[in-house]
Amino acid sequence: MSITSADHAAPTGGGRHVLVAGRLRRDRAAARERLGVPAPLLPEISAHRRLRGPYTAAGTLVRGLLPDALARRPELVTAHEVELLTVAPELRDRLPATRETLTSLAVPQERTRFYSRRRTLRIAHGLQEFLAELLTAEGYGTRSLVVEDLDHADPTDLEFLSVLLRRTDPALLTVLAGGTAALLDPPPADPAVEPGTPPGENLPLVLALHCTRIDAPAAAPAVPDETDETDEANSRAAAARYIAGDATDDDPAALAAYLRLPAGERQALHDQRAEALLAAGERSAALGAVPYHREHGSDVLGTGLPALAEAMDACMLLGFYDATLDLCRRGRALCDPERHPEAWWHFTGKMPTSLSALGRADEAEAICDEARARSRNPAVHIQCAYATAMLFTRHRAPDRRDHDRALGWINEAIALASLLPDRRQRAFNTVFHNNGLALIEAHLGHPEAALELVTAGLAELDRDLGHDEHSLHRSVLRHNRATVLGGLGRLDEALDDLRAVIAADPHYPEYHFDLGNLLRSRGDDEAALAAYETALRLGPPFPEVYYNRGDVRNANGDTEGALADFGYVLVLDPSFVDAYVNRAGILLDLGDPDGAGRDAAAGLALDPQNPHLLAALGRVHAERDEHKAAREAFDRALAADPHLLPALCGRATAACQLDDLEKALTDLHQAVELAPQDPAVRYNRAFVLLRADRWDAALADLDIAAELLPEDDDVLAARAECLARRTAMTG
Repeated sequence: MSITSADHAAPTGGGRHVLVAGRLRRDRAAARERLGVPAPLLPEISAHRRLRGPYTAAGTLVRGLLPDALARRPELVTAHEVELLTVAPELRDRLPATRETLTSLAVPQERTRFYSRRRTLRIAHGLQEFLAELLTAEGYGTRSLVVEDLDHADPTDLEFLSVLLRRTDPALLTVLAGGTAALLDPPPADPAVEPGTPPGENLPLVLALHCTRIDAPAAAPAVPDETDETDEANSRAAAARYIAGDATDDDPAALAAYLRLPAGERQALHDQRAEALLAAGERSAALGAVPYHREHGSDVLGTGLPALAEAMDACMLLGFYDATLDLCRRGRALCDPERHPEAWWHFTGKMPTSLSALGRADEAEAICDEARARSRNPAVHIQCAYATAMLFTRHRAPDRRDHDRALGWINEAIALASLLPDRRQRAFNTVFHNNGLALIEAHLGHPEAALELVTAGLAELDRDLGHDEHSLHRSVLRHNRATVLGGLGRLDEALDDLRAVIAADPHYPEYHFDLGNLLRSRGDDEAALAAYETALRLGPPFPEVYYNRGDVRNANGDTEGALADFGYVLVLDPSFVDAYVNRAGILLDLGDPDGAGRDAAAGLALDPQNPHLLAALGRVHAERDEHKAAREAFDRALAADPHLLPALCGRATAACQLDDLEKALTDLHQAVELAPQDPAVRYNRAFVLLRADRWDAALADLDIAAELLPEDDDVLAARAECLARRTAMTG
């Protein structure tokens, strides 16, 4: 929906958010003034990443709301402390961090685990839920929020805005997004991204679906006279304002005035602005405006590189990988690998991990190749060898992995690490890289070798390092050992290790998630549910936990709870195909083929050859007595997975309805071969055999079904009928 400038006085579109699209900020501001919108929640927020880097907009929103939130809903603030402190680190002085983990507490030199790229999406959902729940407090009413400069926002803010727009009722908070019309352009396919990389939020689509578009006409530029913009004093003042605004003004005249300043004056103003920001003491400015001004100031090497490095390190530790790469590239542009090898490597060394996290494995490998070619430093070669090994065993798409090549690279890292002169450094590096070798051995199908490696690593750390050193990596090793033990079926030992890991790092949600999965494997569903609840309490929304909890609830007859969990998973991640599969199955069992059909269609739009969704679609058609369409859907399911039992049984049922008993029996014979102890399969085949007057064969199936389900009324009744009909036919 688009509204032209002549319509600006009209209401904003009845229950929709608003996109004000225009070339310049001043044009968009003028267009907004003519709109009738609810009272503002906060003053206009800029998302320009040059201000505070990642979460510039989200952090500004949180800082503005915190005083009222603490007064009205202190328990809500506590519940969302992880999200709030992530986007607004300045709040640590007012909001104590009570859920620190070994990961968040590790000094940079001991940080061996990094956050998933998807963590920022979880943060975004947690922030949206914090905001929505806060605004339901008495006294807010409907509010509006202007978020500007989206063309210049960090991906973390764009992700947050997408979640905010698609999940927030405009009657609670009407969001007015500001930027150019380019925000609506679909992102081009990127061949550098590994196939199967999660797509994340689609902001152009969300804007199109949830916003009324307002096109802001361009205002006529002011015509300067001889004493205005061309006047040197005015020009210098405009340039100073541009720098004081952290170079976020999109007015071409402001940029022109800045560029007219002599280089020395520009640098001095950048220095002054950086000092003022540092004096203010807001930590998030160190991720945006401070490094920008330092890299344009008078001492690029002395203050510019350190400021960029500080921001880069912070972003890396927080899992802000797009920002990390931006800062890496800016730092590399300022230093020469020959004259400044340590600085160059500091900015280069963070790139493979960040690129891998973003699904850009080929680019990560190219960076490793470049570093190997430019450096003779053993530490550089060790790190690049490890990074390349992980690319081939973990970070590439499954069909592009090469575990043998990974083995070669990890062995090179281990060999080089064994030559390090410092005993303690040598010990840690050997253990660290042997842990990578253990992963590769596990991928090669050698779990016992993997188990031996991680167990030896734990012993070596205990022997060669102090008990207070590398606590994070010790927990990683023990967690990995629990995983290997679980895969070997040694569940009690795995449980002991995992409980020890949790005792050392109780606030790390993923450990409780893994505990829930392990407890479920041991058949303790009640304890598994409790572990899942703990994982959900400790951090922002985690779709995989809700999915697994839904699975347990469904298995235990709590279909209402399961439906709620699978539905919430799809709110958090609309691309979570397995949630569509499971919800469609429940809806079919509840007699809702229309709802199941919608889920099957939505899932198949994401994964057109998914056999489980095709089987669900076949069941939908069968419920509607569309037996030919059902058989076609089951055909497609079995083409994707020839051994999918529900599809074989479903196609047999469709064939039976179409009076093709031989085809039905062919499928059911295969189903019995796959699941000879499944009473439902035996019962279904007996039903078809009865229709074909093959009494003895039908009775044989029903005898087995009755042994498996001795109190099932349907089986007993069918068996009695079969006996009676056979007796009648044989006289």
